[in-house]
Amino acid sequence: MGYYDQDETKTRRKDGSKAGYFLSGIIGVIVGALLVWLLLPSMVDYLPNNNSARVSSSGSSTANKTSTPQVSTEVSTNVTDTVAKTKDAVVGITNIQQTQTDLWGDLPFQDGGGITGGNDKNDQDSSEPVGSGSGVIYKKVGNKAYIVTNNHVVEGAKTLEVTFSDGSKEQAKLVGTDIWTDLAVISISSKKVKTVATFGDSDKLKQGETAIAIGNPLGLDFYGSVTTGVISGTDRTVPVDLNEDGTEDWQEEVLQTDAAINPGNSGGALINLAGQVIGINSMKISESAVEGLGFAIPINSAIPVIDELQQTGKVVRPSMGVSLIDLTDVPAYHQSQTLKLPPEVTAGIVVSQVVKNSSAEKAGIQKYDVIVEMDGEKVDNSIDLRKILYNKKHVGDHIKLKVYRDGKLVQKTLTLEDSSKLKQ
Repeated sequence: MGYYDQDETKTRRKDGSKAGYFLSGIIGVIVGALLVWLLLPSMVDYLPNNNSARVSSSGSSTANKTSTPQVSTEVSTNVTDTVAKTKDAVVGITNIQQTQTDLWGDLPFQDGGGITGGNDKNDQDSSEPVGSGSGVIYKKVGNKAYIVTNNHVVEGAKTLEVTFSDGSKEQAKLVGTDIWTDLAVISISSKKVKTVATFGDSDKLKQGETAIAIGNPLGLDFYGSVTTGVISGTDRTVPVDLNEDGTEDWQEEVLQTDAAINPGNSGGALINLAGQVIGINSMKISESAVEGLGFAIPINSAIPVIDELQQTGKVVRPSMGVSLIDLTDVPAYHQSQTLKLPPEVTAGIVVSQVVKNSSAEKAGIQKYDVIVEMDGEKVDNSIDLRKILYNKKHVGDHIKLKVYRDGKLVQKTLTLEDSSKLKQ
């Protein structure tokens, strides 16, 4: 029987236990490393701030990049389709007028006596753009194309310049203007014209119908701007002062829209969803408390004027051969003492002058006659009278008048004549 020392046995057991632990640790490290090696490629994309390069399945190295998702979608609507069909028929019109500048530019000449203006031998005449608007190409005939715009866009121009959608420019010729309807027609070469607008029927418009305005608000920097809205009203009239004397001369028939119409839109197109021009943009009410009140000349009212301007360069309107004053502008004393009107007559038009050898003189119309009715329609003022004459009558038509003369109602018939042939 052998003997062994108890302390020695304990030492051997302790050494064997250490070796086992060490071996198990080594095996654990190896297994862990293998797992990390196997799993790391699939986990690398989920690591925060991962900007390291990785090996692709093909073996090439690619850099990880982050990007915002983006979806490309082309949207087409009735409005976009309509605008695409008509927009190139709307052009820019620049009004160029003659101005006088000195050798040093636009500044007045200054000498030892102070600032002076006036003529100087170094003064030079030059042409400068004074404003711009819009126009609508509506007809192409042979080597000419015709554009309708507003009278106030081309008024006073020495030269007219048309700008196309591609930025190219061409000089235009004035064909004719009409101050009463604020319409004008100009012509250009048809060489660059590819799109011609189609006129619609403004009499068929409904309140709430979509309306699209195309033009150049605030100048050519905003060329071809599109605004949308609705037809707010179809039977509207707006008072206008044609000679800027502070007195209303005319009630212009207009379409009302809330599509934005700004300076520079004048003469541009108001179109419907069929792409048809239903109005020529003309004006807006520009007051701080007013928003969304734009106006366009109904195309049905404009077409006869456009056609006449294109053919003859002017609009021939009928005339009676008289000068008129609204009764409301006559003091009450003269209404009763001079005109001898009955108290119940408070509206009408006073004849202030009869043109010699005119149809009015031939029909027996006299100074101080008060016109109260024309062809059975009551007329309260000169605007009512002009609406009947200019919208419903033609040169050569007969018209029946009811007038008060010395307090008595009498009837007269006269033949309307060409206003341009009358001599005051």
